[in-house]
Amino acid sequence: MKPRYKIPQSVLVVIHTCEREVLLIERADAPGTWQSVTGSKDDENESFEHTAIREVAEETGIVVGSPAVPRAALRDWKLRNVYEIYPAWRHRYAPGVTHNTEHVFGLVVPRDTPVVLAPREHLAWRWLPWREAADACFSFSNAEAILHLPRFM
Repeated sequence: MKPRYKIPQSVLVVIHTCEREVLLIERADAPGTWQSVTGSKDDENESFEHTAIREVAEETGIVVGSPAVPRAALRDWKLRNVYEIYPAWRHRYAPGVTHNTEHVFGLVVPRDTPVVLAPREHLAWRWLPWREAADACFSFSNAEAILHLPRFM
């Protein structure tokens, strides 16, 4: 059986409120590491928008397209990051794959939106003012995306 490798095309979804508070989630495989929702395409033909909607639901329980969070709340920020995959996570990708292309989205939600984490992936969540959230992210590209938030409001 052929191994199933991750596709080196992913999304980063900055979930935020109208008041510029940003939702961060703590990684289960790296406690103390905070980030926005991220995830790779499941299939080469999956659209980045669908990947973003799926990953938000899987990681936070927030359903894009629900009455509380309409589909129009998800916006493609048209930002792309190409970065080197951390060596600790390269085994998830096909041999020779060293870089990932990340597509950035923003998702505005009401502040009281319930968050239900996937326990195998994340330990905790918190809302932070956007600048504090950027400072708290371990990933440079994640921090940079959050700093773009005022531009997209």
